[in-house]
Amino acid sequence: MIRLFNVYYPVRTLVLLIGEALIVWTSFLLGAFYAWGDDTYIELNYEHGWEKICAVTLLVLLCSHLFDLYDTARLNTKGELYFRLLMVPGLLAFVLAGVAYFRPTFLLGNGSSAVGLLILTVALFGWRIGFTWLIQLPILIERVYVLGTGERAQRLVLGLRKNPDIGVEVASWTGKLEGAVTKEAVAVHLLDVVKRQKVHRVIVAMPDRRGTIPMQELLELRMQGVKIEEAATWLERISGKIEVENLYPSWLVFGDGFRRSTLFRLVRRVVSIVIALVGLVLSLPLLPLIVLAIRLDSKGPVLYRQRRVGKGGKTFDVIKFRTMRQDAEKAGPQWAGNNDPRVTRIGRFLRTSRLDEIPQLWCVLKGEMAFVGPRPERPEFVEWLSKEIPYYGVRHMVRPGLTGWAQVKYKYGSTVQDAREKLQYDLFYIKNASIGLDLLIMFQTVKTVLLKRGAQ
Repeated sequence: MIRLFNVYYPVRTLVLLIGEALIVWTSFLLGAFYAWGDDTYIELNYEHGWEKICAVTLLVLLCSHLFDLYDTARLNTKGELYFRLLMVPGLLAFVLAGVAYFRPTFLLGNGSSAVGLLILTVALFGWRIGFTWLIQLPILIERVYVLGTGERAQRLVLGLRKNPDIGVEVASWTGKLEGAVTKEAVAVHLLDVVKRQKVHRVIVAMPDRRGTIPMQELLELRMQGVKIEEAATWLERISGKIEVENLYPSWLVFGDGFRRSTLFRLVRRVVSIVIALVGLVLSLPLLPLIVLAIRLDSKGPVLYRQRRVGKGGKTFDVIKFRTMRQDAEKAGPQWAGNNDPRVTRIGRFLRTSRLDEIPQLWCVLKGEMAFVGPRPERPEFVEWLSKEIPYYGVRHMVRPGLTGWAQVKYKYGSTVQDAREKLQYDLFYIKNASIGLDLLIMFQTVKTVLLKRGAQ
């Protein structure tokens, strides 16, 4: 796996993305050569042809991302893959037709865009078929041995096998060892598998290492060039979260990450302010319509304030458009559930579209929130969850956000288990926070809103 923006990406996914970008770029370049012939040089260099091809390439990659074509975990069958793949040039055709009608100068002229689209449709299917063959090459597959027999080791083995895009093949693991699991038996099994299957990496997933881990053999393998790594690192890479069950305070203190320079904090604050200002300006035409819709739909104020816990455990008032009945909490604070009857008709639409969160942009401008960060929780729930979930208070190391890693990776939470899962994603974000990761989360948020995922 390759680390970009403090996030781990499978090598195969990056190969797929780069290969697809080259396919799109080449398709429209060939379309230009076909349509313009000897005048192609003039069209590309004096009519902004290169910029137009790059813009179309970016648009195709965005469409592919929207249809989950780079997230194979969401694709159940080959038929679904090819159906979604066909939707990309279909959607692109509509977009290009609209641009051709309103701004024809934005496209490659003389019909080259249409020719490029035809070439692209065939090329995309050919590339995906070729990619299926390509990822089977030994150079893109790394063999690993998982050292461990417990639940954590099983989860790691299952996670690696369920994510073939990572490019990792589990050669074997200690769970296949027959007989008593002793230090000597584990050492023999480990060395035998490494020698026979030419293992590149050993991942240690033993919860209790005293007396069972073959340290001398691992040291010898390390000297021979075999990589030795912790299971926690790989579980983090696979899932995009940090598991609290096997987390120790020393890991938080001495581990990588959890660092924030003054420059990073300054840039992040500037980005949050700029996005909040742009969001408020763009939402101004919608505000009268939202206010009127809330007024007509149910009795009560348009806005509501609610105490939330922010950075350092300090509380502040979050502001939102009201989406529930005025008497929604007459029985006390409670999480919103699926098809919650307390949510009004217009409130359901506002929640799904995230329009109810527009007033929170004011909280971002005041510095109580950032645009990206853990979602702020109510003090009543924080007190309760801090007793139920270890390390829950760590999420208050940073400003809470309008959106975050947990929001784009996990559903809306309404139970303690959901809160535990979201905390694990929040810990990953806090550990790996960067401007690049913030931009990635913002990009994923747009997709989440468009596909109406996660809201209740």
